[in-house]
Amino acid sequence: MRVIIVEGTALGINLAKILIRTGSEVILIERNDALAKELSETLDCTVINAEGTRPDILEKAEIEKADAIVACTDHDQDNIIIGLIAKVFNVPDIIITTEDVGFMTVAKRLGFHHVVNSPQTTSNSIFHTLRGIDTIELSTMMRGDVRFISAIAGKKFEETELSEIKLPKNSAFIGVYRNSDFLLYNENPTVKESDEILIATRVEFVDRIYEGFKDEEKEEDIPEPAP
Repeated sequence: MRVIIVEGTALGINLAKILIRTGSEVILIERNDALAKELSETLDCTVINAEGTRPDILEKAEIEKADAIVACTDHDQDNIIIGLIAKVFNVPDIIITTEDVGFMTVAKRLGFHHVVNSPQTTSNSIFHTLRGIDTIELSTMMRGDVRFISAIAGKKFEETELSEIKLPKNSAFIGVYRNSDFLLYNENPTVKESDEILIATRVEFVDRIYEGFKDEEKEEDIPEPAP
């Protein structure tokens, strides 16, 4: 797997070390001269000393060959810009980190499916630990090609019952997050715009589901409201 990481924050460095240990090819972009030099001497990966929001630098990192890009700078706006550039190059997996929950919402509305809000993730992990829930154990539930994803409902699903939305085969709804409330699928909630819908599916159907939840209505979109 070929992964571009922008930039050498604590998260970026730790992730690079994990990926290197597991045999991935890592390209780390770091704007700070001294830190870039240090990382090039301590990490077994390519380190580019440059500004990671610049398209020409991402091209230098051969972004078109990347399997994934992780934008983990200290600036939410920069991370979103990096993600938008990665979209142009059709990078399969784009992971954006944010510190501000507001930017997390913006990123999701821009079509980014992998958005990590570090404070929220950390606080949730601690909260679950206090409740006796092992999040690492939960992560082992995702085996083989099974994926648990969330999609934001657009206007075209407003007032549609969840059971009326079609999914590809081998896929099923889990429930709906609406603000702080969680509605299970068996309650058959009526969907509201901006609901976060949780779905269990196979990896081959992930892109189709995300595409289907876009607001641009097309005849071939999946899922779609049942007639």
